[in-house]
Amino acid sequence: MRVYLTFLGCKLNRSEVEVWEREFSSLGHQIVSSPEEADICVVNTCTVTHIASHKSRQLIRRLHRLNPAARIVVTGCYAEVAPAEVEALEGVSLVVGNADKARLAQIITGSPPLRGKPFPPSPGRTRAFVKIQDGCDNFCTYCIIRVARGPERSRPLEEIVDEVKALVEAGYKEVVLTGVHLGGYGKEWDISLQDLIEAVLNRTQIARLRLSSIEPWDIDPAFFELWREPRLCRHLHLPLQSGCDATLKRMGRRYTTAYYASLVEEARSRIPDIAITTDVMVGFPGETEEEFRQSLRFIEEMEFARIHVFTYSARPGTPAARMKGHVPARIKKRRARMVSEIGQRSEEAFRRRFLGRTMEVLWEKPSRRGDVYLCSGLTDNYIRVFAPSPTPLTNLITPVRLLKLKDRGVEGEIISENLRQA
Repeated sequence: MRVYLTFLGCKLNRSEVEVWEREFSSLGHQIVSSPEEADICVVNTCTVTHIASHKSRQLIRRLHRLNPAARIVVTGCYAEVAPAEVEALEGVSLVVGNADKARLAQIITGSPPLRGKPFPPSPGRTRAFVKIQDGCDNFCTYCIIRVARGPERSRPLEEIVDEVKALVEAGYKEVVLTGVHLGGYGKEWDISLQDLIEAVLNRTQIARLRLSSIEPWDIDPAFFELWREPRLCRHLHLPLQSGCDATLKRMGRRYTTAYYASLVEEARSRIPDIAITTDVMVGFPGETEEEFRQSLRFIEEMEFARIHVFTYSARPGTPAARMKGHVPARIKKRRARMVSEIGQRSEEAFRRRFLGRTMEVLWEKPSRRGDVYLCSGLTDNYIRVFAPSPTPLTNLITPVRLLKLKDRGVEGEIISENLRQA
């Protein structure tokens, strides 16, 4: 059977697709790169905003147009909160709720669960996303994901360590730990995210370990001790959402801007050259022009390495949807543009700091440019680097001298093409 897998939204959705890819391959099925080739198309949907739900519907319709004969299987958060809407879409043959995601490959194929089978090699893949937990027990007033994903539950530590070991055996150089609420990991067993990180670093040979988004209230000063191990990537994604305390309170966020600023200062003092990236929401109900200006000033002061900006979207059943003072779309669009402009300047300033420096890059995507290859990869602190090479570099870590800014990355000169052993 030929299977096409795709997703919208978060890194957690991506990690689930990667697991299904490995499972279908282990069961003897072929993963294809286009829907036209597929017998079955699997879509992992998103509903974090109304736009995400709309894009999920568009994607399903597009797949059916491209291949009317293919069965379409839909799962993910949009399928969870609006299964009837999904089932009504032409071409959809099966809707799988989030509770059954872990068995998706078995549900589709009728095969027994995979136990102890090694992961097949994944040529061209350098980074694997590993889901360590699912669900969320927080009460951010705007968020539908706790409804779509359910209560928090963690995967056993030993299971995660074994998965990382298997990924190393399959050739991966970087693992990204991901989840809905990463900092809630292990509370069922009175262990912590820090315990898991230490176990992965101490008991596997993964060359790089990266964390996905982690809430500011889940970090204490002892957490920064983990970066004594250089394999832990110098990158923290700390969702801010707003730089105004009054807005944060209405959002149900459990910190103040003063706390957030002190956390960032501590991270930068303890982990030199760390990239701090963030999410910012504009146009939350009741966000006045003054509140937005306060937020804008704070965002600029933080000098983030990257900002993901999005406009508030009312999600049915959330407390924020019932609040007064909803902001008109045109104002939300203007505010998003203003935050994006700050983000572009601060991102460029962060990258500029490293010009002339030599950094290690994990190469991912080479493309032919005449007689040479233009290789693309990431430093551990999340700088995209482009460099020419006479050979196509992928899944290698090499030192690179950073020369000049390029689009949203940096042009570099490869110093050595020797593989750094994991």
